[in-house]
Parts: sequence; C-alpha cells; structure tokens
Amino acid sequence: MKLFKALQQIRARSAIALFALTILSFLGINPAYAQLDPPEEIVFIDKSSFLSSVSLETTIYRPLGTGPFPLVIINHGKQLGDPHQQKRFEPLSVARYFLERGYVVFVPMRHGFSKSGGEYQFHGNSAEMAGRDQARDIDVTIQYAHTLPYVKKEITLVVGYSEGGWVTLAYGASKPDPSVRGIINFSGGVRDPCCIGLLEEMIDSSKRFGAQTTVASIWFYGDNDSLFNRYVSDRMFANYARGNPNSRFIPYGNFSTDAHRLFIDPDGRVLWEPFLTQFLHDVQAPYKAIDPAYKLSPQKK
Repeated sequence: MKLFKALQQIRARSAIALFALTILSFLGINPAYAQLDPPEEIVFIDKSSFLSSVSLETTIYRPLGTGPFPLVIINHGKQLGDPHQQKRFEPLSVARYFLERGYVVFVPMRHGFSKSGGEYQFHGNSAEMAGRDQARDIDVTIQYAHTLPYVKKEITLVVGYSEGGWVTLAYGASKPDPSVRGIINFSGGVRDPCCIGLLEEMIDSSKRFGAQTTVASIWFYGDNDSLFNRYVSDRMFANYARGNPNSRFIPYGNFSTDAHRLFIDPDGRVLWEPFLTQFLHDVQAPYKAIDPAYKLSPQKK
C-alpha cells in the first residue's frame, strides 16, 4: 500500500510539472527560465525468467507531448558497498540533453541495485561475465518501453556510465534490439578492490565485445580518470575497434580533479555535447535541440 501511494504521488508531481510547462509555453514565457526540473515517473519493470522473477526500479523522464518519442536508456555505475544501499540514479544533466531533443529517457536500476529485486552477482576476475550478466536488464527495459504508446519503436540509444558503460558495451555484443542506433560509453569499466586482474581482463574482453558488435559506438575517456587511465582505455578501444570499426574514441584530456565524473557533472556537458551531437547526426538519430525548456540554466546546476 505504501508503494502504491508513493507511485501515485510521483505521478501527481509529474502531471503538475507537465501542466506547468504547458501553461508557460501557452503564455509565451520561456520555460528554460522557469526553474522546473524534468517531470519524472518511477515504475517497476518485470524481469522474468524460467528460474526467477524480479522487478527493476526505473525512472522515466518524458518530454512534453504525446509522442511517440525516440528512446534513450541510461545505465548507472556501481558504488562501493552493498548495491541495495545505492541510491536511485538521477542523471539529470544528461537526461536534459536528450529531453531537449525530444527523447524519452529510461534509467533502470539493474538487478540487485537500489530497490530493484535480485542480487548483484560477483564474477571475480571475469569482466566479461560481469557485463553480460547485467546486459539483459537493458533488453528487458527496451521491451517494456516498446509496449508504451508514447515510445517510438524504431529509434533507441543506449548510454552507460562507469560500470554501466561496460554493461552497455556487453549489451551491444549480445544481439541488441534492432531499434538500437548507437552505443554511448562514458568511462566504462569494472573495478573491484579484490580483483587485481580486472583491468587486463577488460582489455582482453573488449576484443570479443567488438568482434560481436555491429552497432556504432562512441567512447569518452579522460586523462585524469581515477579508475580507468588512458593506458587501459586506449588498449580497450584498440581491441574493440578491430572488430567494430564503426566506433570512435574521444580522448578529451583532463576534467576537473577527476575525469571519471565527467558524465555526472553538469559542467562536463561543454566537453561531450558537440561530439555526442555529431554522433547522433551520423547514426541518423534526432540531434537538434527542439525544446529549450529542458536546457540546464546556470542557477540549476
């Protein structure tokens, strides 16, 4: 009952925010300066198999209008500690970029994280298994999204940050949905203090991921990344691109005190936006900003 009431409250807040943005537009007031956060909805997506059934806590950011909208899936990273204690991922600055371009954004918490069911599986030094084990959650999310009338079934982008970036690469190598136009990897990889061989295993696994992927990809890695330095990321990409030459690597140099935070820091957008926009153009996905209501103003950082 508590969960039902919480979902009702979330839907009510979303409806109010959507109504407010509509009124502002009708009155000729630029919603970009209205200081409104993107309306969000939380749903629990069923992930069933022969052996188990769990639900994935998923945040949806939906633009104004009835759609159908092209789809973006954003995959979170992994913090230290119990994954069930990890907070729901809210990548607002990146979500705003896609909302500006008319996309609907789904942010699933993978199994074992936050309020999602199941348990996170530790795969030791097998970076490949760590990625492939979680990749099915992306497919389940896309299948659910495609049942909704406001989601366009022909255009999907899959974005991942940190461990979510690695899972995104694994998904690209596992027969992704035909609607997927591009894979976007921000600082992707797997790290665990107990497994010193993971970095070399990532470099090796990237070769297999690339050989099994035909979807275009773009990779963002910085020079001062605290988790995956350029020695690792350069070799990962070189191995991957041998199998999937339809990929590009963006070595953007240093960012703040830690390039690993580029994705989640609103100030990072100035670095990645032009490259990502060009990538969307090249994979024939919507790339022009059509709704400035979602542009992040300086006061909202």
